[in-house]
Amino acid sequence: MSSATHAGHLGAVYDASTTEEVAALYDGWAATYDADMNRAGYRHPAVGLALFARHAPRGTGPVLDAGCGTGVLGDWLGILGFAPVVGLDLSEGMLAVARARGSYTDLHRLALGSPLPFADGEFASVIAIGVFTTGHVGAEGLPELVRITRPGGVIVMTVKTTLWGQGVGAALSGDPRLGIEEQTEPYVSMPGESGTIPSLAVVARRR
Repeated sequence: MSSATHAGHLGAVYDASTTEEVAALYDGWAATYDADMNRAGYRHPAVGLALFARHAPRGTGPVLDAGCGTGVLGDWLGILGFAPVVGLDLSEGMLAVARARGSYTDLHRLALGSPLPFADGEFASVIAIGVFTTGHVGAEGLPELVRITRPGGVIVMTVKTTLWGQGVGAALSGDPRLGIEEQTEPYVSMPGESGTIPSLAVVARRR
């Protein structure tokens, strides 16, 4: 079935009903994902990276790229001096592309929304770009990201406005362990895809 507003791979992943289905669809998309998203004018990585560089002290690490996909952010975080960078994603196909880039010290096939195999406060900061979106992860993915971020660290996220209003915003603002440092106005993440629901980006600092 295709999404009412998106066709092809994007519509399929938005329409997926299980984590396993989403993973399988991304496995099949991995080889052309970067080119397809570039054609759509995908803005999330640039917006998220700009906010991360603004709020996370340069040189701090380790950083978790939660939902790293093909690993574009791993390359850029390294260029800006953030290291080491660890990635997780639910798709082995996407992780294979990320692994080939050589920018991550470790990669894990994991899904957000379940317990993560990391210690409390293991990461200096976390970035999650394009993850809190239609058919993917909602507020259930937040508690573990907060747990594994050390006090003083930041969590940088992009969130579909629909999900923001369906619990993600309330979960972030209502968590006493977090303080919201910056929140963008809603913007269209893929201007080349008609019908794209706006998103916003947010920076929360762990207390």
